[in-house]
Amino acid sequence: QVHLVESGGGSVQAGGSLRLSCAASVNTYKPDHLGWFRQAPGKEREGVAYISTRSGRAYYADAVKGRFTISQDNAKFTLYLQMNSLEPEDTAMYYCAADDRTYCPGNCLSSQAYRYWGQGTQVTVSS
Repeated sequence: QVHLVESGGGSVQAGGSLRLSCAASVNTYKPDHLGWFRQAPGKEREGVAYISTRSGRAYYADAVKGRFTISQDNAKFTLYLQMNSLEPEDTAMYYCAADDRTYCPGNCLSSQAYRYWGQGTQVTVSS
């Protein structure tokens, strides 16, 4: 069983930045794809970004493209999400996710593509 633990959330004013981290509990785990999701109160969970561990290519939801950057540190088994130019609409609980299947059911920005999830970290952006 793989446990993921997020950190780095907090409160920031609009235009500010935060960096989220996600650490895996098992250093022998080899995921195929890693993702960040978010869920705002009253809304469905949505994919924010994901990265292919094989190619290193990253993909982003349109809402965060150009502002967020997903990256991984394989040596530290850690996933990051650098969030710049934050907007109040970015306020949500952020979750990291991982899966070792070599394909994404649906697409890699959908929840069904991931079997392992963290507990979430809250990001609040005030105007």
